[in-house]
Amino acid sequence: MPTDPIADFLTRIRNAVKARHRRVDIPASGLKKALAQILLDEKYIANYTVLEDGKQGVLRVNLKYSEGKPVISGLRRVSRPGIRQYKRKDALPRVMGGLGVAIVSTSKGVMTDARARRENVGGEILAFVW
Repeated sequence: MPTDPIADFLTRIRNAVKARHRRVDIPASGLKKALAQILLDEKYIANYTVLEDGKQGVLRVNLKYSEGKPVISGLRRVSRPGIRQYKRKDALPRVMGGLGVAIVSTSKGVMTDARARRENVGGEILAFVW
């Protein structure tokens, strides 16, 4: 049982991309579904589905490639269980000058850094995707 499910989610996707897999199966949770939805909205993955297995379910993420190269070139966990990273709305980071996405957990739910700026909320910086 991983102690950091977000890091496990990102690592499984990172490993699948490096191995050029078309899809990856991840144990499902509400937070992981929200992360997958953000990756889908930002066009980093092709799609995802939740498969029921009688327990917690499985999140099947279909990875996206463009001309044989993965769309996701990097994933990095920012806030870890040992060191939480919180930022105010005016201090939210920009990933690669706006080419990437920071995923933020706010009081209004999990969202991208751009949406958090629009809604004037800060929160915990979960991960960077580029």
